[in-house]
Amino acid sequence: MRSDEQSLADRAERLISSARERKLTLATAESCTAGALADLLANAPGASEVFRGGVVAYTKESKAIALGVPQEFIAEHTAVSPEVAAAMAQGVLRHLPADIAVSTTGVLGPEPDEDGNPVGLVYFGMAKREGFIQVHEGWFDNQSRDAICAAVLETALLLLDEGLVRATSAPGAYESKAV
Repeated sequence: MRSDEQSLADRAERLISSARERKLTLATAESCTAGALADLLANAPGASEVFRGGVVAYTKESKAIALGVPQEFIAEHTAVSPEVAAAMAQGVLRHLPADIAVSTTGVLGPEPDEDGNPVGLVYFGMAKREGFIQVHEGWFDNQSRDAICAAVLETALLLLDEGLVRATSAPGAYESKAV
């Protein structure tokens, strides 16, 4: 195993442990990472207690069908947008019994997507069962596809960890924010 893969596996293991301690469950909605995030989480010890699963919605059509992303969002904003990332995270929570979800939608390369979104642009959606939380934009340019994917996975794991902390912090610390 390469050192970056081991580092990601270690992060996933710590995240699963943290979710277990907090008694919170997790889910993923993935496009550009094509299930790699779910794979990391599912292979961490103790995952069966807190990881509820993931949905890989790689195409525009699958985002609408599997996750309920409004086709208007995709038509107006493209599949690589804050609106779609938020809808993906919310959508997976409608289908899986999890407390917190993260989504990934972006362009890993080697070419821009059909809508002209550049290589390295990625949006992350974060949702808690009680409502939408936030969207993060990431730029991972001037890297290989594999390097971008690793950076996206690392960011998604960090965001899930942040979500766990917020979910168990003082009231009001985990509020909804508009896109």
